[in-house]
Order: sequence, then C-alpha cells, then structure tokens
Amino acid sequence: MRAVVVEQWGGPEKLVEREVERPEPGLNEVLVRVHAAGVNPVDWKTRASGGLIEWGALPAVGWDVSGTVEAVGPGVGILRPGDEVFGMPLFPRQAGGYAEYVVAPARHLAPKPASLTHVEAAALPLAALTAWQALVDAADVRPGERVLVHAAAGGVGHLAVQIAKARGAYVIGTASTAKHELLRELGADEVLDYRETRFEEAVSGIDVVLDALGGETAERSLKVLRAGGRLITLPGPDDVPVAPDGVRAAWVLVEPDHLGLREIAALVESGALRPVVDTVLPLSEAAKAHELGERGRTTGKIVLSVV
Repeated sequence: MRAVVVEQWGGPEKLVEREVERPEPGLNEVLVRVHAAGVNPVDWKTRASGGLIEWGALPAVGWDVSGTVEAVGPGVGILRPGDEVFGMPLFPRQAGGYAEYVVAPARHLAPKPASLTHVEAAALPLAALTAWQALVDAADVRPGERVLVHAAAGGVGHLAVQIAKARGAYVIGTASTAKHELLRELGADEVLDYRETRFEEAVSGIDVVLDALGGETAERSLKVLRAGGRLITLPGPDDVPVAPDGVRAAWVLVEPDHLGLREIAALVESGALRPVVDTVLPLSEAAKAHELGERGRTTGKIVLSVV
C-alpha cells in the first residue's frame, strides 16, 4: 500500500511516499481503508523532531482518518466490514494515518456522520476531540457561561466555538478581521482582532478560556478570568501559567475517545457543528500540506484525499 513516512526528522521535504506492507488487524482491531486523512499541527511538529510520539521502525505520520472498515480482528463486536468510520487511532502512539490503510482499535473509531463526506469527516477527530475534551470534560462549560476562544478560526478553534455555543455559552473569539464573518456564522457572539485589540483590555468576567497559543497569551488570559474561572491551554505543560487563588489553569492532551466521537457526530447531525475545510490535497502532496499548515494562516483544516 501507499504510505507517507518520515525517513529523517526535518522539514516538509522529509515526507516521502513509499510502498509498505499493508497491516493486519489483531485482537479488538479493525483494518480501515482510508479515504481521507486530516492534517494537524502535531503532525508537522513531530515530523520536525520526533516529539514525544512512540515511533515504529519507519515513522509514519498522521492520526485523523475517515474511511471504510475493510476487515475486523478477533473480538470486535461494534464494527463490521463496510462500515464508514472516522477517528483518531492510537494517539499519541504512531498510527500512520497518511496511508491507504490503517489498523486501529475498534473503540478508537465511531460511525462517520452520514451528512459528511470523508474529506469533511477527516477534518474532525483530533481537533474536535481536543475542543470537546477541553471544554466539556476539563472545563465543564455550562449554559450562560462566557467562553473566550483564542485562534478561533483555526483547526481546534472553529470547532471549539461551535461546541461552546452548543453548550449554551456566550462565545468570544480572537482572529484576524478577515475571519470575523465566518466566526459569526459559526455562532460567535463577539469577535476580536488580536492584532488591533489587546483582549485583556476588551473583555472581563470570563468563565473559561481555551488557549491554543500558549506563551504570553496564556499568561494574559489569567487577567480576564473571574473567580472560579478555568484556563485550558493546549500547546504543552510548560505553557500552563501559575494561576492565582480561585482560578484553575490546566493542560489538556487529546486522547482517543469513542464516546466523544459519537457526541461530536450527534452535534454534526443536529446541525450544531460543521468542519471548515481550508484545503484538500492528494496524499502525494503531504509535504505541501505541511508547508501550508506551518505558515499559520489556515482557516479550519487541511485534509489529504487518499482515494
């Protein structure tokens, strides 16, 4: 089968397409024929240096997949050959989603939302689960709360806006002015241009901040939180600032979540959540996908079409 692998850590040019042996599903695993694979910042960060991922002998990148179950291993009772599924298998261990086939534990997947194409569904798992686990599991966003989403037009951000809104929150997002109209369409109640306005001077009394940027943004975010507020930061544990008394700051690392995927699919089918796909490229242009992503100007997600 065709797969994109990393033969040496470094720039996008280190991504190469190779013919590799097709995997076989083991106990509680399924073999998925991949139709589309999502591209995420963790992909190019680990391609550059290896990161904290547990790699195999020939590193193969990618986690977001949408496709069709080709075969099931012993013990699988929730999926059958022919089922259309989406998910984020094995993270943070190597999954090899940039490939024609991937093996995944059955419960790292869920039925693909019927209203979405495989390309749209592949844009969801890692980013949507990150937003869900941060806002719902970690922050427990409740109706009427004020939620500030940084980088609100990005891969995680644009989904977080919709998830927070579906939870009944009042949502404020930061993004460049060109992306404000989209964010309002997605449900944002207020949008700030981070290049023109210091958010800590424009908002206050925030219950939850979702920070995808880290660094000084995380530090400044503490200033807008009310007593009892929660700051959830995503880049890494070193980006969690020391919070004052009465405020909680935490790092969330996304993990495979069958039930979370089902909740996300239900939001999609209800019309409360939709992925925005910025660019679709063939698998052979994975390096170009990484180049585009690393520029930091993407609205929504980049997706690789595998079939």
